[in-house]
Amino acid sequence: MRRKGIEIRGIGLASLVLALLLPGCGPVSLADAEQQCIEQAQYAQRPRGSISVGGNNRGEIGTRVTIGISSDFAQGRDPDQVYASCVLGKAGTMPSRPFSSLPASRL
Repeated sequence: MRRKGIEIRGIGLASLVLALLLPGCGPVSLADAEQQCIEQAQYAQRPRGSISVGGNNRGEIGTRVTIGISSDFAQGRDPDQVYASCVLGKAGTMPSRPFSSLPASRL
């Protein structure tokens, strides 16, 4: 009997935590979801990278190379499918147009 009370309190605490966290997890507008998912589709399209070179007044030179490869790219997933899945997950609806048809200025 006592154990049942502990379980009920645990469920009550879990409900409270969910109630506090869920308002931030709701669907976003289609336009916001599309904007947020562009980068994910771009990473599925190709790896990203950067090279930085810097120096100081003591003659020391430093370099940094950064390469980002997403699991979607490594698995060969279609960027249009990655984009559509991301938008669907965030907005609850399919994107207004495929990733491949977005103008270069939005990418």
